[in-house]
Amino acid sequence: MLDAHHGVDVGDMITRVETSIVLAEMRGFDSRRVLTAHDNERSRSRVKALVKESAGPGFALKDVAEPTIRENEVLIHVRRAGVCGTDVHIYEWDAWARGRCSPPFIVGHEFAGEVVHVGALVTDVREGDRVTAEGHIVDGRCLLCRTGNAHVCPYTKIIGVDRDGCFAEYIAMPATNVWHLDDNISFEVGGIHDPMGNAFHTALSADIPGATVLVTGCGPIGLFAIGICKAAGASRIIASDINETRLALASRMGAHDVVHPNEVVPVVKRHTDGLGVDVVLEMSGVPSAIHQAFALVRVGGHVQMLGIPSKPMEVDFATEVIFKGITVYGVVGRRMYQTWHQMTRFLRSCNFDPTPVITHRFPLEAADEAIRAIKTGEAGKVIFEVA
Repeated sequence: MLDAHHGVDVGDMITRVETSIVLAEMRGFDSRRVLTAHDNERSRSRVKALVKESAGPGFALKDVAEPTIRENEVLIHVRRAGVCGTDVHIYEWDAWARGRCSPPFIVGHEFAGEVVHVGALVTDVREGDRVTAEGHIVDGRCLLCRTGNAHVCPYTKIIGVDRDGCFAEYIAMPATNVWHLDDNISFEVGGIHDPMGNAFHTALSADIPGATVLVTGCGPIGLFAIGICKAAGASRIIASDINETRLALASRMGAHDVVHPNEVVPVVKRHTDGLGVDVVLEMSGVPSAIHQAFALVRVGGHVQMLGIPSKPMEVDFATEVIFKGITVYGVVGRRMYQTWHQMTRFLRSCNFDPTPVITHRFPLEAADEAIRAIKTGEAGKVIFEVA
C-alpha cells in the first residue's frame, strides 16, 4: 500500500505504525523484518504451503517460514481455502499469469480460519476469532477508495497474485480486510466468501426482485448467482451452459429452466412474451454468450458482465447496446464492504444456501488432482481442507 509518488507506506502511517517501522520503510527496509519478540519466536516455525516456485506449470508443496505480521495485521490459521479459475491460470502458467505474476509466491486468495495473533495496533480483531478476509488490499487513500469505490482501487494488491496467499497453514492479513464469521457459518462456507461476493456484486447491482433473469455460464460463481437471484425474488431464472453437471447444479440452486446455449432463445421468448429478459448475468466470458446476452436482454434492460473473454472481441455497439438502450455493468471484485454485508445478511436469512455448489474437497498435497477436477468440468466448487 504505497503512495504512488513517494514510495511511502501511507496505509501504515494512517494506522500509526511505530516511527521506527515507518522510518525503516522510507529507507528501503521491509517492515516485516522489524519484529516483536513474539514474532521472532514464531519466525523459527516452518509451515506447509503451495508455492508457485518458478516460471512454469505446476505448484510445489514446500515448508516455508511462518508469516510475520506488521502492527496493523493479524495472523490467521487457515482451515479451508477455495480453488479458483485464477489459480488454474497460475498453475498452467498461461499468458495472463506470465504477464501478471512474479514467482516465487504462495498461491490462493479464498480462505477462512482462526486468528492466532494480532498486531499491537489492532483493536477490533482478537485471537480465536473465526474469520475470512477481503483478498484485495487497497491503499485507502486514492480518489476511488475515498469515494466508495475501493473495489476498483488502482493500487490494489491481491493475495495469492501480488503477495503471498492462503494455500498455506497461516496467512498474514491487514486487520481492516478481516471479516468476522457468524458462529453458525462453517469454515467451508467462510472460505468461499470471495467468489460468492463476486456473484452478489454481479446480481445485486441489478434490480432482481420480480425480474426475469438469464444466467449465461454456470461455473461456481454463476451457480451462486442463481441462488442469490432466487433468494432476492426473481420471477424466472433461466440458466445456460454446455456442461450437464453444471446444469444439474443450476437446477439445485433454483433455476427454473436449465438449457444448452442453442436452446436459450425459445425459452426466453416463451417466458417474457417475446420481449427478452430484464437482466442477463454474463458469467462465462465466451464471445457467443456475450452476443447472446445482448440479443436476449429486453430493450432498456441490464447486462451484468463478470466473465472475461480470453482475447479481444467485436461488438456492434449500435445495434447490440445503443439502440436497445441497455445498461452494461462490468463487475470487478466485491464492493467494500457493501457486498460483504449483503452476503452476511443473505446467509443469516437462510434463504440462500451455497453448499450444493461445493462438490470436491482435497488436501493441499493433492493440488494436481484439485486442478484436474476443475479443468475437466466435473467439479462445482473445489475446496482445500488445510487444517
